[in-house]
Amino acid sequence: MKHNADIAACASLVQRGDPARFRAVMATPVRLRALLFPLYAFNIEVARAPWVTKEPMIAEMRLQWWRDALEEVAAGGQVRRHEVVTPLADMLDGKGARDLDSIIETRRIDIEGIRPGGEADLIRYLDRTSGTLLWTAARLAGVEDEPAARDAGLAHGIAAWLTAGPDLVARGRQPLPPGEPLPHIRALAAKGLAALDRFRQARLPRAARPVFFVLTDVEPLLRAFQAAPADMPSLSNTGSRLRLLKASLTGRV
Repeated sequence: MKHNADIAACASLVQRGDPARFRAVMATPVRLRALLFPLYAFNIEVARAPWVTKEPMIAEMRLQWWRDALEEVAAGGQVRRHEVVTPLADMLDGKGARDLDSIIETRRIDIEGIRPGGEADLIRYLDRTSGTLLWTAARLAGVEDEPAARDAGLAHGIAAWLTAGPDLVARGRQPLPPGEPLPHIRALAAKGLAALDRFRQARLPRAARPVFFVLTDVEPLLRAFQAAPADMPSLSNTGSRLRLLKASLTGRV
């Protein structure tokens, strides 16, 4: 495996920044980990760029650094040496680099702190970030069904967004559209469950199914938000481990 040290560094970054995703990736075959860890490490770096400084210009510069790196990858020439960029360049093609660039462009909304104008705006944001990320991972693993992969990413994104809601509010952001929050939470959870159901009807290559192990906790989270939108769901570690074990044995989430 090329760049073992870099992939290990990416894995460490994902473990610290997104423990649930780290556990899901560790349940996949080794060949997929070499693809997924750099991709998800990139996602963490880009997602947190707007939050590590209160200066919009510095945040813009951080995102531009990643855009420049992806431009180098897409060009197919020499790519800057970096523990995430270097292994990322090994597994990305030109389309993947351009798709990841669209994630960065969408993340500029986080710098501006713009509140979603409506549920459609939020769904669009989550599709362009979480949906594009999971579609990129799935495509590079051999999946051709983009709508199914994007549905999976949207379901994951909605669950993650609702879970992050209290923290976003504490940081001075409004994660939901204007109006009473509870109906928005119920509606978003329902949209996530519908997307998950559409994804589950797709026929996917067996070898690529482990890419979707990140979804194992999504259904219980969304159902909990739908049933009790005023409460923050609390999933047991045992239940999460059992769902991940079942997925690894059956290839289904």
